[in-house]
Amino acid sequence: MWATIEENLAAVSNFLWTYPLSVLLIFGGIFLTYRIGFFQFRFFGHVLHQTIGQIFKKTQSKGTITPFQAFTSALASTAGATNIVGVPLAISLGGPGALFWMWVVALIGMATKYSEILLSLKYRETNEKGIWVGGPQYYIKKALGWKWVASAFAFFLMIELIPSTMVQSNSISTQTEQAFGLSTYLTGAIMSVLIAIVIFGGIKRIARVTDKMVPGMVLIYIGVCLYVILVHADQLPAVFGLIFSSAFTPVSAAGGFAGAAVGEAIRWGTARGLYSNEAGLGTAPIAHAAARTNHPTRQAMWGIFSVFVDTIVICTISGLTVLVTGAWKDTAQENASNMISVAVGTVFGDTFGGAFISVFLLFFVVTTLGILIFYGEKQAEYLFNLKAAKVMRVVYIIAVFIGAIGGLKFVWQFLDLLLAFVLLANIIPVLFLHKEIAAITKDYVNRVYKRRTETRDVTLFYESEEEDESQ
Repeated sequence: MWATIEENLAAVSNFLWTYPLSVLLIFGGIFLTYRIGFFQFRFFGHVLHQTIGQIFKKTQSKGTITPFQAFTSALASTAGATNIVGVPLAISLGGPGALFWMWVVALIGMATKYSEILLSLKYRETNEKGIWVGGPQYYIKKALGWKWVASAFAFFLMIELIPSTMVQSNSISTQTEQAFGLSTYLTGAIMSVLIAIVIFGGIKRIARVTDKMVPGMVLIYIGVCLYVILVHADQLPAVFGLIFSSAFTPVSAAGGFAGAAVGEAIRWGTARGLYSNEAGLGTAPIAHAAARTNHPTRQAMWGIFSVFVDTIVICTISGLTVLVTGAWKDTAQENASNMISVAVGTVFGDTFGGAFISVFLLFFVVTTLGILIFYGEKQAEYLFNLKAAKVMRVVYIIAVFIGAIGGLKFVWQFLDLLLAFVLLANIIPVLFLHKEIAAITKDYVNRVYKRRTETRDVTLFYESEEEDESQ
């Protein structure tokens, strides 16, 4: 009976991600790209200057954490197991062409992520502790008046994060067991304690941890993988040809790779691309809502940069690493999570490859789970109250341990389906708010970008909004 339920769930998830959601994400992203005047392409240099170029710039604008801390907090939920495990999984199930569809989702997803963060900053508010909070549930309710949709988003995300934390913790416990022989029970206990220490300090402690750990971890991971790619540089032309050809034509079986149809490349590339950069999912806006900024667009540009870093840079490097080394053909589908280890091992040796990925997954997963649990808490706070948020915090920590030991795996089957519900509850309202997104973007371009005005000389967006409301 359960096998039948599993098959039905898989069939529904595959259908949703192969057709309706792929179309919605791609064409929705194209539409938003048009509405913001191709902002992510036309102003990409300006985006880099206003994001990575302003890391050390202090601001006294309204908010709880710095813009960079908001960025690293949001990036913490995407950079990690989704890049190290998710990309190889997409390739093992959808073929090399899945990487192409991840790029497509990323390029147009930049506009989607920009738009949802912009709306989150526009409609954020302070809670009873004086902490700035925001996200899809707030702009859905306040801008559209769709209270039931806002509640549905919060509920589905709160529930979805239970299997999500399980999958994340299991990815590291299996790696450490294989690399070091550590018991999954011990790994689960260690992760649960570390994560509890981080999240019980709230968004400020999470931000302090992520802004110190995430950049360094990302740079080291990229450096090691780039070296592996350079060693196999002679394979790059053939690999890029394979990526583009298999995005539109079926790939036959080879070695441990079972073969894949075009639909599978689209399905897994789109699903893992979204799961990697979370564009359209509505999670990143929750972290960005706490940022100190004087204009929604200033912080929303970090969304464009984060998609670029997460998918165009990190996911591409992960994908190329397993493709140029042949690890995608040498590794059985059920062991896809070990592909990066195998690939790195071709240059540095199997022992180093396994240890390297295990250590990095541990640090990545700790930061990822910290921010994911924060997201879940905020949904419980929105739906109920702060006490409910604390209860969910405990639930998620328990889920981390259970996932690490491989318990309740049947719950994991609901992950893609719940992600679909969360996506639908967010992306449709964002598309309905396209006029407001376009207007705020135009305000920034005309009033800030074109005048090359410094922050201190700009009439603060939030102050002008308060004046409008008082009239």
